[in-house]
Amino acid sequence: MKQYARTLTACLTLTLLAALTSCTQGDENVTLRVLASPELADLEPLLGELRDDTGVALDMDYRATADLSGAGSSSYDLAWPASDRSYLLRLLEKGEQTARPESTSIMRSPVVVGLTPEVADKLRADVPGGRLSWADIADAAADGTVRFGMADPRSSDTGRAALVGVATAAAGTGSALREQDVSCDRLRGFRSGQTLTAASSRELIASYPGHQDEANALIAHESELLSLNSAKKLREPLRIVHPEDGMVLSDFPLLLLDPGERTAYRKVVDWLLTDDVQKKLMQRTWRRPVNQDITPAEPLREAVGNALSFPDRLSIVEQLVADYGDPASATTDQVVFLLDFSGSMRGKRIADLRAAFAGLSGADPSSTGKFARFYRGEHLTVVRFGGRVLQERTVTVRGGGDLRTLGKVVATDSFDDSTAVWSALDRGYRIAADAVRQAPARPVAIVLMTDGESNAGISYAEFLRRYDRLGADARDVPTFPVHFGEADAAALKKAAAATGGRMVDANRSSLSDAFKEIRGCH
Repeated sequence: MKQYARTLTACLTLTLLAALTSCTQGDENVTLRVLASPELADLEPLLGELRDDTGVALDMDYRATADLSGAGSSSYDLAWPASDRSYLLRLLEKGEQTARPESTSIMRSPVVVGLTPEVADKLRADVPGGRLSWADIADAAADGTVRFGMADPRSSDTGRAALVGVATAAAGTGSALREQDVSCDRLRGFRSGQTLTAASSRELIASYPGHQDEANALIAHESELLSLNSAKKLREPLRIVHPEDGMVLSDFPLLLLDPGERTAYRKVVDWLLTDDVQKKLMQRTWRRPVNQDITPAEPLREAVGNALSFPDRLSIVEQLVADYGDPASATTDQVVFLLDFSGSMRGKRIADLRAAFAGLSGADPSSTGKFARFYRGEHLTVVRFGGRVLQERTVTVRGGGDLRTLGKVVATDSFDDSTAVWSALDRGYRIAADAVRQAPARPVAIVLMTDGESNAGISYAEFLRRYDRLGADARDVPTFPVHFGEADAAALKKAAAATGGRMVDANRSSLSDAFKEIRGCH
């Protein structure tokens, strides 16, 4: 009997050991390859805890790619960007709706502005209630007050979210950007204030302490700016501004690219969403928890406010990014204004023209006015004409003095009795041709404003003959005629079509609104 008991015990022990061995083999550790935003490098201290608690290790490949262009590679099991919006739009455009991966939001952070205390106080003093908007930032960038750093929107999802936020606010529609909202963008003045950039916002933030004299503002995620402040590497902490006209909110989603790894993916997601881990994420990275049971830390208690919608088409985003160009390359425009100073412009019409010019020079406090204003570095030419050219002046905007110089030209009370529209436009193209030769990369546009029909100078046919003899680069300069008063709308439309521009009808709104509209069209 004792022998039987010993044999039974041995058998049970072997069975139990076999079962335990089987369980252990079924729960082997798993390593998942992750294409991740460089911002998420601050999660490294938590990844060891994740591995210990779940048996799943994340091999993070930090790469700045705004639309996860490498996510289709079979070498990645997961993707973890700041936002998957551009990636999903790319799938949609390619007709791959069924390929949309499982996705879970892990944490949130809005794209905001960090200002040095001096600049923050200066800007807030000029705004009722001190609530700054993207329009205020754009206005201050245009006049040289704000010099900012922002990640390159061509490669960084953070930089792209910032650009979408500014452009959405500039459109002023209160909804997601449409094609027509970016075909004539108003971001030139805003862009003129960018002095620092990097492929990713992580690189930008890391380099900023050594370049504080080059920029007094940073546009990045709230979490990154709070982390930078807490590192105590700055002369003074940046003041965080949540723009009044809205922000793009990033939700740092974890995407399952390989459906075969769903079990491990769910383990990771479940662990990341626990109360304890959500609190650690908040405390270590300053990102807002998606778990509503977690009490936000003090710096995160300000409401996000108006969350701006992302465009619903990839082509809109790509056009916006292309228009913005390389942020490391300075870009300025040249605009040639051909202004009718015939006798019919006396009185209210010339007063409206002067008010429109003053608005473009910074006197317009409206949101659209702040986005459309003249900006530092811009080259401006004003030609007053009647039956001939009456006066011509060109300035490069360096400050208020240059704008006052142009204001004096527009304020002149010298008028003429006739109107040589096509001679004036011919002169405008001679100026444009010289500008193109001097700086081939600089965009040039012509604005023609008249309130009457051409009754002097060369004919429209002669203008076209002279235009056709110009070099190809000069012929690419568009004309934007402003229809005002009794001007010949049909003739102005023909000129716009022939030169690649378009006519704007000031009779339908106002001369000020027409000039604002044209400001974004070159």
